[in-house]
Amino acid sequence: MSEAFLKVEGVSKVYPTRQGEIFAVDDVSLGLPEHGFMSLLGPSGCGKSTLLLMSAGLISRTAGTIVICGNPVERPYTDLGIVFQDANLLDWRRVIDNLLIQAEFRGLDKARLRDHGLKLLHMVGLAGYEHHYPHELSGGMRQRVSICRALVHDPPLLLMDEPFGALDALTRDQLNLDLQEIWMESRKTILFVTHSITEAVFLSDTVIVMTPQPGRVGAVVDIDLPRPREFAIRETPAFGSYTKQIRGLFETWGVLTDRGVRTTAVKRREAD
Repeated sequence: MSEAFLKVEGVSKVYPTRQGEIFAVDDVSLGLPEHGFMSLLGPSGCGKSTLLLMSAGLISRTAGTIVICGNPVERPYTDLGIVFQDANLLDWRRVIDNLLIQAEFRGLDKARLRDHGLKLLHMVGLAGYEHHYPHELSGGMRQRVSICRALVHDPPLLLMDEPFGALDALTRDQLNLDLQEIWMESRKTILFVTHSITEAVFLSDTVIVMTPQPGRVGAVVDIDLPRPREFAIRETPAFGSYTKQIRGLFETWGVLTDRGVRTTAVKRREAD
């Protein structure tokens, strides 16, 4: 924890309601090392996105501390990039101009960022699309542009909030490969929110498995699989062991159940 690039200690978030206080996140501590890839994995409502937004300083904490590269996060932290589930591109701006929003907001050299943006677009298979408008792109292509926009100013930290959750399975798989390639080349530090056990294991060095609300750290699973990872690794016993371990935790907590299968089996026994 002391050497973590992103350090979260005893963080809680409480929302007041008419029925009383609701703990979205409760006493969470974790440490993400520099250049590491960590996933927050858990059921809906367990506070994954809340924790990510608190790490960016975009929402306040009720308790605890968050430190990035030795700097306490007390307000919006700007030396990072964020990717959301929705690409959130400006429809009236071409792809390259969407990337250059970072230069306009941050007062950076447009020419330098343009060159870097073109390199990123090439890396994610969008070379030649820099003058297209968002409506001329598929959902997966728009999300690739969103990732490039988050990286164009070369931040050391990338926060990703279910960036592939709205995409079809094939596009999601390809973007998993694209993201792994970007991470291995750029060596960014990445905090990644997902609902997918397979995605978390495939991408991550460490998976933080969060409990149902209130969101706590239920388990820390270190993923010891060789890189670069190809899809074939998902068929290996080692990969299956990680997914089984995590799925078992969710079953223990009642998040994953086979109610329909059990109900059918009971009815059959009763009929017999």
